[in-house]
Amino acid sequence: MCSIVQLNVDYTYDYAFSPLIFRMNTLTDITRATAAAPARSRERRQSVQAADTVVAVLKGLASLGGGASLTALATYLEENPAKVHRYLVSLIDGGLVTQNANTQQYTLGLETMLIGLAAIRQADPIRISEPALIRLREQLGITSFIAVMGNKGPTIVRMEEPSLPVTVNVRVGSVLSFLWSATGRVFLGMHDEPAVRTLARQEYDLLCKAQKLPASFDDLVSQMHEEISTSHCIRVSDTNLKGISAVAAPVFNYAGQLTAVLTALGASGGFDTSLTGPIAVTVREQARQISQQLGNSKLPVGK
Repeated sequence: MCSIVQLNVDYTYDYAFSPLIFRMNTLTDITRATAAAPARSRERRQSVQAADTVVAVLKGLASLGGGASLTALATYLEENPAKVHRYLVSLIDGGLVTQNANTQQYTLGLETMLIGLAAIRQADPIRISEPALIRLREQLGITSFIAVMGNKGPTIVRMEEPSLPVTVNVRVGSVLSFLWSATGRVFLGMHDEPAVRTLARQEYDLLCKAQKLPASFDDLVSQMHEEISTSHCIRVSDTNLKGISAVAAPVFNYAGQLTAVLTALGASGGFDTSLTGPIAVTVREQARQISQQLGNSKLPVGK
């Protein structure tokens, strides 16, 4: 009898308190999880901050010419030198930064160079320029294209036209004049490759046989170079095609070399070619943005 009573008591005891024990265990688990959540959140924030600092250090070295002392880099980043040094040590371990044993300066390492080369291989001016051409078409309702230097001269390789395009005799694959088109004049003024100058000179000599040109070839090249250097674009009206005006701006690669020309064109009557007009301002700005995506960060903002 006692055994039975004891069994009943034990059973009742367990039955009565097991939900309470379950609730207590559950609350304990929740408390532990709640306490761990801020810790994980702090870890994530710290990881993001660490990544931001690594990026800042690498960008800082690049901005300082690829190499700098710890003091110069910390001053540039406005960070504590000890903190910057910790990140530099990690970057050295990863091959992204090296330190000159003689000067003690930190420089960008081999792995950073390989990353940069991989990015350069993807920097295709035709692909990168596509959004700019679409923006010019949609925002200003004008025809725009990107041209590169081909074996016969400036060649259109990508073109966007509005829903009501201006009828012009140029399409993808068209080769443009060095002397009369805005696109060609940008190449004439900024491209110093001998083969390019030879093509332009051949066109000049052919024209000279038919008409007297206003300036010598060298003077024309100097004039085009000066106009681009001053205005960051070339403007023409009714020169290459009657009734058609155009604005063209240079696109430079990471080495500062002319790699393409961005051009907008339209009917002369409603096409504003003024330097402060929306077309010239937008074309210059879009060309600058394309250049930046190609690795060139030294171009001034068009005005």
